[in-house]
Amino acid sequence: MRKKTFAAAALLAAATLTLSGCGSDDGGSSPVAEVSADATQQSAIVLDQPFTKPDLKLTDTQGKKYDLRAETKGRPTLLYFGYTNCPDICPLTMNNIAVAKKQLPRAEQDRLRVVFVTTDPARDTPAALGAWLKGIDPQVVGLSGDFTAIQTAARSVGITIEPPHKDKNGKTVSTHGTQVVAFSPKTDGGYVLFTEEASVDDYVKDLPKLIQGEKP
Repeated sequence: MRKKTFAAAALLAAATLTLSGCGSDDGGSSPVAEVSADATQQSAIVLDQPFTKPDLKLTDTQGKKYDLRAETKGRPTLLYFGYTNCPDICPLTMNNIAVAKKQLPRAEQDRLRVVFVTTDPARDTPAALGAWLKGIDPQVVGLSGDFTAIQTAARSVGITIEPPHKDKNGKTVSTHGTQVVAFSPKTDGGYVLFTEEASVDDYVKDLPKLIQGEKP
């Protein structure tokens, strides 16, 4: 895996500038500002100072309230912001994680928390999220709710998302950062960012270490 250590504050300033318009007119990638090539070409970015897990309370696919910090405390957690109508990056990312996760021992699979937070809550109702995630990995926690709360939580970990909007063809798209944030079970800090370049093999190599609270 290609990886490098970055200062969290510097990465936050850079990461918030890079967005991806999933399924947009430009083929799925719409950066609004350039981050250094050295950073964007990494499969995983290791932070010297981790992000704090967002204080986020939303609704899960069963219609129940879900407190992200409380429910994932002391557990290895992967957090991703995306939406179910995305035709490219979101399903690819989630499927890569699901395939890699299945190669873990059962005990580690059960210990790992994968959380998918929608960036398009108007369309991604709990029921819609549940149906979509069932085809990927039923163990994934799907969360929906207030967009402002979701946007604020994403920004706190260096991920910018914008309100869903219509493109020139009248199609609703959601523009958002594509990083997966990995949180340590030892500290609950987010110290690794997987970029959209991360493959199944990258997750297979790094998940066992992440689950133990080690840096990849």
